[in-house]
Amino acid sequence: MSGSEMEQARNSAQSWYWWGIPTLFRCPWNEDPSACDIALVGVPHSSGNGSTERDQHLGPRAVRHVSGFYRRAHGVHGFAPFEAARIHDLGDVPLPEAMNNEACVRDIEAFYRRLDAAGTRPVSIGGDHSITGPILKAVAGPGRKLSGGKPAALIHFDAHTDSYENMPHWLGARRSAAHWAAYTVREAAVDAAHSIQIGMRGHPSGSIHQGKVGSASEALGYKVVPMNEFEELGIARTVELIRSRVGDRPAYITFDLDSLDPSVAPGVSNLEPGFSGFTIREATRLLQGLKGLDIIGADVVCLMPTKDSPNQITAQMAMVMMFELTSLVAFRLAGLAA
Repeated sequence: MSGSEMEQARNSAQSWYWWGIPTLFRCPWNEDPSACDIALVGVPHSSGNGSTERDQHLGPRAVRHVSGFYRRAHGVHGFAPFEAARIHDLGDVPLPEAMNNEACVRDIEAFYRRLDAAGTRPVSIGGDHSITGPILKAVAGPGRKLSGGKPAALIHFDAHTDSYENMPHWLGARRSAAHWAAYTVREAAVDAAHSIQIGMRGHPSGSIHQGKVGSASEALGYKVVPMNEFEELGIARTVELIRSRVGDRPAYITFDLDSLDPSVAPGVSNLEPGFSGFTIREATRLLQGLKGLDIIGADVVCLMPTKDSPNQITAQMAMVMMFELTSLVAFRLAGLAA
């Protein structure tokens, strides 16, 4: 086979998910953040949430595997994000002290500071929810390029608020999956007055969490929309609430897969089976309603592949959320009309 024939054969195989080296959405693998507009990054971190099974570090590998088959144009927004922007898989954040949460938080922030310096917007797959804190610290707040030196408006989908300041640590982890939404406000990476947390549900844990759901977040300045309130508001009014809260500010979206109903996302680290979560239609329509916002970065967290169903439905849900988030960033960068 000649060189040209080999290249033709290679090109003909590009669309098949089972061919080639697995990357996120079959994007080019390039570890240089300055070579792309949007960086897809894996954060294989599990030591920030020691109260549940610790297999979230397997999430990036699972999504690389399933995302190869996903179609590459957005049927609702009417554009192809992978053609509208330069999107590369930058690989995984190296975490040489993987069992030491505080060291990992340090290393994650250092990795993402490279992206901020290059002006490259990250869309990440975790990893437990402690990864969001250092990413926010790297891309938003004083001295940060992507946010223009301003704290970011946070759009947070989750069954839990992750703002438990009353606890000094979470089983030894101080910048943990339970603390990041608080310390990022205190350290000027998040503007809580223009941020929103949506989808909180579940029973309280007795003496650890006193007061109503979201009281600690509201004390910081967040707007909290528990799942029962979302069910009353509906999708359209919730989208209006998010957009009015964020306005034209730089925004960051974090999507915890435990906000989805366990029937569609059983493989997560903090299931709340006693209360209904978002359906996939609700989740995708909420995200699609945010097109045009200045999304400087986003992540999907808490995938637990070892608890997933045989058809890897939770990994596929992570893939879908990551695609929606990537599309929002690409839509803005392409200057398309909302």
